[in-house]
Amino acid sequence: MAETIDLSHFARSTTDGVLSMDFAIEGADCAACIDDIEGSLLSLPGVESARLNVASRRLSASWRAAESAPHIIMERLAERGYRAHAFDFHKLDSEDVEHMRWLVRCLAVAAFAMMNVMLLSVSVWSGAVSDIDAETRDFFHWLSAILVMPAAAYAGQPFYRSAFAGLRAGRLNMDAPISLGIILALGMSLYETWTSAAHAYFDSAAMLLTFLLAGRALDQAIRIKMRAAAANIAALKGELAQRLDDDGASVSVPVAALRSGDRVLVLAGERVPADAFVLSGASDVDESVITGETDRREIGRGAQVWAGSLNGAGALTLRVTVAGESTLIDDVKRLVEKASESKSHYRRLADRAASIYSPFVHVTAFGTIVFWLLVGADLHFALVTAISVLIITCPCALALAVPAVQVVATGGLFRAGVYLNASDALERISEIDHVVFDKTGTLTLPMKRVANSTEVSADLLAIASRLARSSRHPLAMSVAACGADQEPFADAQETAGAGVSAWIDGVEARLSSSNFCDANHNSANLEADVSTLFIRYGTRVAALEVRQVLRSDAIAVVAALRARGCGVSILSGDRPEAVAPVAQRLGVQDWRGGVKPDDKIAVIQALTKAGARVLMIGDGLNDAPALAGAHASLSPIEAVDMARARADAVFLGDKLQPIVVALHICRKARLLMRQNLWLAVIYNIIAAPLAIAGHVTPLIAAAAMSISSILVTANALRAHVPVRAAPREQAQNGLKRLTFGKVRP
Repeated sequence: MAETIDLSHFARSTTDGVLSMDFAIEGADCAACIDDIEGSLLSLPGVESARLNVASRRLSASWRAAESAPHIIMERLAERGYRAHAFDFHKLDSEDVEHMRWLVRCLAVAAFAMMNVMLLSVSVWSGAVSDIDAETRDFFHWLSAILVMPAAAYAGQPFYRSAFAGLRAGRLNMDAPISLGIILALGMSLYETWTSAAHAYFDSAAMLLTFLLAGRALDQAIRIKMRAAAANIAALKGELAQRLDDDGASVSVPVAALRSGDRVLVLAGERVPADAFVLSGASDVDESVITGETDRREIGRGAQVWAGSLNGAGALTLRVTVAGESTLIDDVKRLVEKASESKSHYRRLADRAASIYSPFVHVTAFGTIVFWLLVGADLHFALVTAISVLIITCPCALALAVPAVQVVATGGLFRAGVYLNASDALERISEIDHVVFDKTGTLTLPMKRVANSTEVSADLLAIASRLARSSRHPLAMSVAACGADQEPFADAQETAGAGVSAWIDGVEARLSSSNFCDANHNSANLEADVSTLFIRYGTRVAALEVRQVLRSDAIAVVAALRARGCGVSILSGDRPEAVAPVAQRLGVQDWRGGVKPDDKIAVIQALTKAGARVLMIGDGLNDAPALAGAHASLSPIEAVDMARARADAVFLGDKLQPIVVALHICRKARLLMRQNLWLAVIYNIIAAPLAIAGHVTPLIAAAAMSISSILVTANALRAHVPVRAAPREQAQNGLKRLTFGKVRP
């Protein structure tokens, strides 16, 4: 029964008379669910759009307010066997974690039963060729029944519930043949044990259940990771804002409570809570996480600022222009979700192929029973033969064909400092033939460096480094990284908007601009991407040229990618004059600067329409939609949470070489995946007719199923590629930062 409470307050207006709302869907597990849910909702009067993201279980629907309502949509979903409620990140986090715990418990019970029943089965198998008597064999069979029956009743619930819900709604999903095979195998095993027959098949049911639960648990883990990452983007806006009332008093309110026209106070070091313009105050803002622009932007009265931007040294009074879920950050989030949906087409094809397998197995098993009854066989023989068909055609080898290769290849990638973040990343990375790089933080190192540090006196550089540790300015942080890990000067003072100063042995030291340090400097000869700070100690003055530094192997990696037949492009949100010298050093002709998130998607889509399979490599929030929309994607470990989570893989260290290694391993893995799929197909072509002909007992069917799994696993071991492991310190530092989103218990 769908919820009957009024949910209209969750809906948001899109155009005149049209409302939209996000629902959380329970029971949607595959691509067939996408077609079922979207199709059934679009058939409702007034519903204009319905889009389901299976990975996040999020349904976005819009309808004409005069013709439909949230409760009508939820009632239709309930009729189709799905439960829906208003989408809430916090509620879904706890639900998903609890569901994951339940799956792990089911897996533990099934694995325990499988391991123990196999020990009992070995005794029976050994005795079958020696001198075991019927009483001893029956004793082992009853022990197996006592062990497996309650375990299967508990551990099989994820499949039984899903199959029953589908049947009740008139749908036949992939859990139906799984449930039927397990129930029939257990039922026949009980009958065989009761009648003191020679064979029982408890081991086959326990093994099948364990393998399938392992896959279901891994799928749920990926979903949790993706949802946690999507929630991280909201943190950029913060949870609280300082709203000013008519008397100028500051009141702390949730960011969600802000409305257009509100006045808010943003102090130094805080993030802007909503899109707004400046009423009073002056500061500089860091918008790199939003736009990819490396330089901080000086702002004053009347300037536009975006939610998520980091305020610099000055306090700002802002007038909110856009709040709620309509800010630039939320626009980027929606672009990510839309791009993710376009990429899910690959998974839909795989799920649809698997959905064809479900009715095929049922029809084959049923046809086997009918055939043998028609030719005069007894019901017992016909039923045992049908169960053998169900077991021998179990998609274990087919299911292992790709994951087995993934496990081996993933180990090689791990040793190379590459960590996968998507279950099908190996296949998609292996298919790429065009690489698109972001510049800032990707081709260049994340933090700017002092490019002329070797030209500055060591003692002056050390003083500058210690002074810089008293400032939060990004350029100062770059200077601080130049020196040894020393404490800042105890009496150092930062003058807002000016610089840092301290007295050292009776001599004043200053770090900041040429004006603050009384330094004469000609910046005409500097390149566009260079910022200059000055260090003055008494009468000694030195200029520190801070700039983005190319990763040490960037030139070699670009050349290696071209040698492997890949085209290379650069798309950056940074200024064109800052992108040009990087593209020139790398020899990349196809580059663009000042590119917005939706423009990056447009370029990637154009390349895709031209036949290219694009690998996007980026690290910023503005790269997240492009990372989600590309055929495959990678991010450095230092990337922002949203970009890192949308990428198919992340890599450690200050070098780009892991990209080349990933391409090599993934291409070899794809070849082995194809071989494994052919092995699985050939196995079914040979095994299924033998089972249908009655030449295979359920026990032999279980053994054949295991042998086919061993074959594809052995072939998968060839995916092992010896690669040099990432340095220990580099790996440890990277793993400390490898947090795709924290899940609240």
